[in-house]
Order: sequence, then structure tokens, then C-alpha cells
Amino acid sequence: MPSSLEQYADYLDTRKDLLWPAAPSATPLKARPHLSRLSDVRAVLWNVYGTLLAIPPGELLLEHPTPFVMSNALDKTLQEFRMWASMSRKPGQPADDLLRQYRQILSEQSLGVGGERHPEIQVERVWEVILKRLMQKDYKFDAGFFGAMNEYSRKVAYFFHASLQGTACYEGAAVAMKHVTASGLRQGLLGDGQCFTTVQLRRGLAAQDGSVRLDDVLNDGLVVLSHELRGKKPSERLFRKALDELQAAGVSPSEVLHVGSRMQQDIIPAKRLGMKTALFAGDKSSIQATAEQLKDHATRPDVLLTELDQITEVVGS
Repeated sequence: MPSSLEQYADYLDTRKDLLWPAAPSATPLKARPHLSRLSDVRAVLWNVYGTLLAIPPGELLLEHPTPFVMSNALDKTLQEFRMWASMSRKPGQPADDLLRQYRQILSEQSLGVGGERHPEIQVERVWEVILKRLMQKDYKFDAGFFGAMNEYSRKVAYFFHASLQGTACYEGAAVAMKHVTASGLRQGLLGDGQCFTTVQLRRGLAAQDGSVRLDDVLNDGLVVLSHELRGKKPSERLFRKALDELQAAGVSPSEVLHVGSRMQQDIIPAKRLGMKTALFAGDKSSIQATAEQLKDHATRPDVLLTELDQITEVVGS
């Protein structure tokens, strides 16, 4: 039976021949927490990258701005999945040709989301196009281990992005999520993410506290990620999808707390739709907020967290 994406990630951990970029350490800000008890909150929705998961430079990248890092990740992917033999022989390094294809498909995919002001790419589809091109030149893969093409492309995407950016949960993430669940509140994810995002979060939580299983702390239907809806924040499609799920359970927007680290993408659209908001200001690399936004009554968050476990002082019992 083919391995799941989670099992594949575990398998990569057993490999001694692979080196991964390190997860970043949080750089504290000179900020004071602003905590107040929000007694009427019945659901908490977390942004993922830059809020629960530390990642350089605070968000998931489809292309790294440093050419060496991008080239190295592509080269590792070429070698790992033995793509080079089926690639066109063009001048330059194989990774250069792969980068050209990758950029071209990214552009085509973004144009394919009609009517969305903030289109999101499905990275597994990008790799699926590349793999299908290679198969025209007799490229083969082990379907018994990797699964069908759609499963294989997700594993390639995971490997490439693991080679591009290291991730780890911010300190206190497991405590915070356990507290929300133990308090009887609904809990979910609302953010930009890809097919492997929950795998990265699950692994980050397990590394922090082996007793925390992501499936146990998240409610069904409350994992709303940009790759599924083909729109990324601040697109209201994500927010409305999550609010619709909660409305069906009898939870109104004013009873929902959204925790994020970016004012424009997380806090402002959530406030506009009637949600309560908490800004996570625990890492200089991920927070995106101006002094004006924090002072303006129309945009400032209800709560400012400098550590994730401060959520215990804000919601629940």
C-alpha cells in the first residue's frame, strides 16, 4: 500500500543522507501583551504560518528570493526523484531548466483562478504538470510506494518545500491549542496553506508535546486553507467559508476569535466580518503591523499576544 504524506514525511526522518534547513528561532519584539478575558468566545481560528508555525521569513514561499537557496532546493528535488535523465538537455544546470518550468507553471496557474483578486496556487498541481512532461520522455516512479500521480505530486511538493524552508511550532503552540479544546471551544485553522501544511503543523506539535494530536484538537470542517479555495488572504472567501461552517453550528461571527500575525491579511478582514481578533506579536520576522493600525479603533486587535500560551488568559476556563 502506498505511504500517506504523513508516513512519507516520517520516512524522510529516517534518512541519514538528507540535510534540511533549520527552523528559525523567534526574535522577540519590544512589545507588551494586551490581554483581556473574552468570555463570549465559542470558537478560535488560528492562522498557521507565522502564528503557529515559525518559518523564514514569516510566511510560506513558493519561490525563495535568494537564488542559491532556490537552486539548491530544486537540485535536491531533481536528484531525490531522479528527474534529470528525462529532462531536456538545454544549456546550463538541470536546476536552471527546472526553475524555468516551475516559474512558467506558477504563472499559468495563477491566471487560471478567474475572478479572485488574491489567487492561490496549488503547488501539487505545479509538480504534477512537471512530472507529466517528464513522463512523455519515459520518466517512471514507484507507484507502489508513492501512490498515484496526485499522491506522488504532493510528496514531491512536500520534499521541495521542506528543502526550501524549515518549520517548527512556536513555543506554547501545543499548550494553547490544548487549552482551547479542553475549554470546550471549537477550534480550527484559517490561513494561507498548501497540501502539506497540516502535516508540517502536526509534526511541529508532536515535537513540542507528543500527547497532542492535531486531529483531536481541530473540529471537523474547520480547516480552511488557501490552496483548497484557490484564494489567499486577505480574500474574504477563506473567512466566509470558516464563518459559514461555524454558523451552521450556531456560532455567530462575534463569538469567533481569529489569531494571526499580520494586520492586513489576518486582523483587518476578520474585524470587518465581525470577528474578534488577537494579534500574535511574538516574532519580529512574522509580525506585520504598523503603529497607526494598532492605534486606529477600526483596525486594532482586541488582544495582543506576545506568547501563544497567553491565550489561556483570554478564552476558556
